[in-house]
Amino acid sequence: MPFVPHTEDDVRRMLAAIGVPDIESLFDEIPADIRLRRPLALPEALSEAEVTRLMMDRAERDGRPVCFAGAGAYDHHVPAAVWELATRGEFYTAYTPYQAEASQGTLQLLYEFQSMITGLMGMEVANASLYDGASALAEAVLMAVRAGRKARSRRILLPRTVHPAYRRTVETIVSAQGIELVPVDYDPARGVVDPDTLPESPGPLAAVVVQQPNHFGCLEEVDALTDWAHRHGALLVGVANPVAAAILAPPGEWGAGGADIAVGEGQPLGIPLSSGGPYFGFMCARKALVRQMPGRIVGRTVDADGREGFTLTLQAREQHIRRSKATSNICTNQGLMVTAATIHMALLGPGGLERVAHACHANARRLREALTAVDGVAPVFPDAPFFHEFPLRLPVPARELLRALGAQNILGGVPLAPDYPELGETLLVCATEARTQDDIEAYGRHLARIVARQGRFNCPVSPKIGR
Repeated sequence: MPFVPHTEDDVRRMLAAIGVPDIESLFDEIPADIRLRRPLALPEALSEAEVTRLMMDRAERDGRPVCFAGAGAYDHHVPAAVWELATRGEFYTAYTPYQAEASQGTLQLLYEFQSMITGLMGMEVANASLYDGASALAEAVLMAVRAGRKARSRRILLPRTVHPAYRRTVETIVSAQGIELVPVDYDPARGVVDPDTLPESPGPLAAVVVQQPNHFGCLEEVDALTDWAHRHGALLVGVANPVAAAILAPPGEWGAGGADIAVGEGQPLGIPLSSGGPYFGFMCARKALVRQMPGRIVGRTVDADGREGFTLTLQAREQHIRRSKATSNICTNQGLMVTAATIHMALLGPGGLERVAHACHANARRLREALTAVDGVAPVFPDAPFFHEFPLRLPVPARELLRALGAQNILGGVPLAPDYPELGETLLVCATEARTQDDIEAYGRHLARIVARQGRFNCPVSPKIGR
């Protein structure tokens, strides 16, 4: 049982002080139809072995489906050593490292992460992570507006090829701050922003956002888009996949001057898919913008005796707790995710990460070839270069197809119609290095059978015969 220090009298007096009749009233915002009205069916007591068996049994009810879904969350192989080390007590229970004298190990690890992620992104400085990739983009938008005070622009070009969840998060966080998000449509033939369609006189802009690869998995013309942004006095905010950056030009090398800010989701770096989280966001920037960067920044120095040491730098601790005036969106558990990502990158090294990226691309090409061999299935953007995911046009409803594939223990992809209704029945499909040739062939076989079967059921029939 947890230790609860409040007596019944304490509870009554606290409730009276806030004018609430009982504890149940504190939860009245929860709709009545979704509240549990019966006691939890819990056994009296279980041993450790029994609890372990119970949890394993319940986990197995969910099955272990083969994952071909991507859209921002990717099923990569995570070496066993990553979490064996990350869950050591020194890392697993470490709190925010404000006290440098007691946190040298954690601070050094965060410093190493910053060094690795700046190298991967081709940038100059990095912070020690944010909440997730979507909120990192929102923070980058706010940072770009702060950094461009001289231009006094609060307009951001935000293409529709950026992940829809990222765009919604940015809208939620910045809309109340007088920042205008200007959507930019994509070329319907290639699934990317066409630089030639951007206006030559766009008016004052604070920043342009570019995702590479974009939400469709297609490769944007980042050089032309970066140069266009800089030519019009705007900062360029890049949203990058860290695995793809191992073989694609990193944001710091886009165009003539490189991106000004680079953000992204760190989940592909050693974080397993785990019921939706936790994830972590990374952020890099040019050195000239470092004082506008939110989150923790760890620096390396020497003490009075010349010994190497690490400490949080450039920001006071109070900066992290200034509510609406803060430039930070930080969370302690993201430090654990960064620990795993640092170990993951150290184990793979640059060559290993590059091999992973090449394997992802090769598997995606094999997957597209296998799935488009099915009658009626075709790529939405057949001539567009892509990394490890791509959209397919289907001859049957996407949700019915996914339900049928799920019965075969296959997570078949993510429907695009909810966010891109103009694309109709389309499915975003992904393959990482974790997918085998057998996985790909099995998906192709089941897809062919399901399409053929559903195609028969969806054919027009005589009203006299019925269905």
